[in-house]
Amino acid sequence: MAAATEVEMALERRAYARVGLLGNPSDVYNGKALSFTIADFSATVRLRPSPELLIQPHPHHDLVAFPSLPHLIGVPKHVEVWHSQFMQLIDITYNQKNKRKAAGLFDLVSRLQSEGYYGGVRLLMAICKVFYNHCIQNNISLNAENFTLSYDTNIPRQAGLSGSSAIVCAALNCLLDFYDVRHLIKVELRPNLILDAEKELGIVAGLQDRVAQVYGGLVYMDFSKEHMDKLGHGIYRPLDVNLLPPLFLIYAENPSDSGKEVAQLALDGRRALLQKDYTELARLMSRNFDLRREMFGDDVLGSVNIKMVEVARSVGASSKFTGSGGAVVALCPDGEAQVELLHKACQEAGFVVQQIKVAPSVLSDEELTSLSTC
Repeated sequence: MAAATEVEMALERRAYARVGLLGNPSDVYNGKALSFTIADFSATVRLRPSPELLIQPHPHHDLVAFPSLPHLIGVPKHVEVWHSQFMQLIDITYNQKNKRKAAGLFDLVSRLQSEGYYGGVRLLMAICKVFYNHCIQNNISLNAENFTLSYDTNIPRQAGLSGSSAIVCAALNCLLDFYDVRHLIKVELRPNLILDAEKELGIVAGLQDRVAQVYGGLVYMDFSKEHMDKLGHGIYRPLDVNLLPPLFLIYAENPSDSGKEVAQLALDGRRALLQKDYTELARLMSRNFDLRREMFGDDVLGSVNIKMVEVARSVGASSKFTGSGGAVVALCPDGEAQVELLHKACQEAGFVVQQIKVAPSVLSDEELTSLSTC
């Protein structure tokens, strides 16, 4: 009976990948931004009551068992050739039992080289700490109950779609509902908690991604210093997702291979969306990428990221990074014929392209009503 009760009390919350449409990266210096969430890519966190507090590793993203050390760390091609020769030597020298031991280190190395040291467990731990500290500091009482957290995600890695903050956002939503304190922590402050959790792990970022994922849908954000100092957060305005034209996401399956003007783009983009002036929106998107390129340079942006933008531009589409690189969002203002050209060009270049389905707002009517009106 107790087990059945735990199942009934289990929570599952989802947060979506986000696309920075205009204004990024001005959110880190009191700028403005327009972002929206994508329905096809999301992170899901599940919370169920348990006798002890447990953070469950993901079977793929948090692997702790490997065939060998090089598989964990990851190795370049020339080392793979060496490994092949090494394994031939092992076949000659060792019996079956010792072959497995000798190969072990190579397998461990392989994983770390390609995936890094990162998984979702550290993210879940960080938001638990930040959430608890926030509640203590603000006299929010929490029931003395334990839980087990687990997660899953289909957000492409290293694609600039805010996969890490999606996991943190979904976990925060689980904690808010498990402890029944959603009404005690303002919607506008929740992105701050998510960012604080990521800062615990040394992740350097701004609030834009976290706002988009907390609110869902299409959001205009104003991070002016006046608002941040007075309110502790920016002014965030949900917009009708139907204002958006058809947009396309381009990303590489193997992503490893001046500021005031950027902020102004988001303000101008909001106006263009409200007027459904998609020609102007396309111009602003292209300008956003050009400014980012001027600010950071090609070495920082990366050749694959630049190529994705240039492939879209080669058919007359406008495009820009969805975040800091790894994927781009493209707009085809000339319609279906241009869309077909975009698909063909991306296929020839080896990139994945798909039409974006924008996720709706995830806020309840009560939460929308509670938003700041200043």
